[in-house]
Formats: sequence, C-alpha cells, structure tokens
Amino acid sequence: MESMEITPLLVKRLIELQFPEYSRLEVNSVSTQGHDNRMFRLGNDLLVRLPSSSAYASKVQIEQEWLPKLSSHISLDIPEPIGLGTPASEYPWHWSVYRWIEGESLNLVVKESLDLNKIAKQLANFINELHLIDIDKAPEAGKHNFYRGCPLDVYNDNHKENLNKIQNQINTKKALDIWQESLDSKWHKDPVWIHGDLAVGNILIKNKKINAIIDFGGMAIGDPACDLVLYWNFFNEESRSIFKSNLNLDQETWSRARGWAIWKACYELTQITDKKSQNYLNWLNIINNIQSN
Repeated sequence: MESMEITPLLVKRLIELQFPEYSRLEVNSVSTQGHDNRMFRLGNDLLVRLPSSSAYASKVQIEQEWLPKLSSHISLDIPEPIGLGTPASEYPWHWSVYRWIEGESLNLVVKESLDLNKIAKQLANFINELHLIDIDKAPEAGKHNFYRGCPLDVYNDNHKENLNKIQNQINTKKALDIWQESLDSKWHKDPVWIHGDLAVGNILIKNKKINAIIDFGGMAIGDPACDLVLYWNFFNEESRSIFKSNLNLDQETWSRARGWAIWKACYELTQITDKKSQNYLNWLNIINNIQSN
C-alpha cells in the first residue's frame, strides 16, 4: 500500500497551484485525524481532505460525483464538495476541497452528556433516507469500499485468522457461531445506498445532537447490514431498541449486521498490543455486547 507524509506546507503548495483564489487562506492540520485521509482547515470555511495512501484514492471521485446528488435527500448535513484537486508532482492522487462543517466527532463526546434515544432516532432516519434514494448508475459495493455492502463471506478467511490470534481472549466458539449465522443469510431485495463506514468517528455532534454525517468514501449500493454496527458498538439497551424499531429491516439483515460487528471488533482486538489499555477493554466490552445481544 503506497502512502506518503502529508504536511500543511504540501497542502499550501497544492492550493497555490490548483486553487489560487484560496492561496491567501491559512492552512492548519485538523486536530483529530482519521486513518484513510488527512484533513486541513483552509481558512475558516473550508476543509482540504487528501487520501493518506493509494488504497483510499479511488474514493475521492465517487464522493465528488455523488455527494451533491445525495444531499437534497438527506436532512442532516453531509460534506459539500467545493473543488476537486488533481494529481501533481508532489502528490499523486485526486483530493478534495469541502465546505467546513461545524461539530465535534461523536467518539470525542462524553456519552453520558448525550440523549442517546434522540441520536438513535436521528441515525435511523438518516439510514431510512439513504435507502429511499434512487440507485440508478450508482457505484456497486466492492474493492473501492473494502466490500462493505457485499456478502460477508469475503471476510471469512480473515475473520477466522483473527479468531486464532485472540482465541485466549474471547469466547471464540460464540464468535464463530454468530459469524456462521450471519453467513447463512442473504440480502434478497434490490440494493440500497449505504454509507459504508457509519462509525462514531464519522458522526458530528452539535448542541448534543447529530449535526452531520461525514466521510462517505465507502458509499455504494448493496446490502445495508454493514451500516448497523453502532447498534452494538455505541448504543445502550434503550437507545438500541429505539434504533432498531425505527428501521424497517428484517431479522436476517440484523443477523448479518451482527456478523459485521463481530468481525470488526475481533479485528480491532488483534491490532492492540497493550492488553491493559482502555481501548482494549472497550473492544472486549463491545464483543461481550455482540455475544449477548
């Protein structure tokens, strides 16, 4: 996977070269960075977002094309592309300039300060809105979005490898049972729009409610089960029930969602070396939620 260091100075040079109208604006790194992209404030009203490696580069043009088409159908704020940057001698991939959206990432907000029931309703409404949007000529789930929206068997070997690595840390038999149950079900309806990475890091909170959903790089059409993992990864018992009851999805879809959730949690556990860290304990707790619900 080809990757490179992306600095404010590099971004400044790219802006001067390709968007000279913004060349006088200050460029500053966003304090909390994601994994797939590097983000920089451009003045007060704009955001520059650049893929961190070749693995994520193909997502840029999909977002550029489809976000404007989705925005009128979604009541929450979503990213608004302002400009498309092109490959240059110093940076080899396409990149984006977006309108800045106010809000704090949900994974940085104290959960006890939030009305989780309201957030559950907002998130379910967002998913319902996505599912109603026309899919004509939309990108199908596949390699570009790491197969989110595809059948889970694409990750079968990977999941079993992960379980072998953590076999002394969790109930691997239960994890395999959940996984097999998810593999035994299929999405039999027409494909629908999916976000592809509907995680706490891609939800912005303002005034204690969801203000925006960001990072649509995994958007595609397919099976919506992958967008439901926050049922286990974030919500408590009451808000979990509200989230589910506001979505008109069959039990097989929730079974596949549980499969996505156990795959993700087990993968994350394999990446943590400090078994006493809070992050490790958090993922163990999530696995317990998945195995008991």
